[in-house]
Amino acid sequence: MVVHLWAAATPALHDSVPAVPRIGFVVSKAVGPAVTRNLVKRRLRHLARERVVALPPGSMLVVRALPASAEASYEELARELDRCLSKVSVSKDIAAEAVTSG
Repeated sequence: MVVHLWAAATPALHDSVPAVPRIGFVVSKAVGPAVTRNLVKRRLRHLARERVVALPPGSMLVVRALPASAEASYEELARELDRCLSKVSVSKDIAAEAVTSG
């Protein structure tokens, strides 16, 4: 699984986006047939609903499922999503520090 997080860094950008975080999912045909892709999307959507409160206001998150997601259990997808979200929140903090210190 791969995640990309965009969070508004300036108030001007912040005014132009909705205050509610938005989440999008990319599940390509490489994951499997339509039934499998839809199952992965439903699981990811449910997991993301539980974690949306941790995202900054006005942010946009894209979750891209890799082919291994088709074989992953619900718990494995949850662990992987948590791992990815922890990485983007750390990199977001580092990016914010670099912007404020520069």
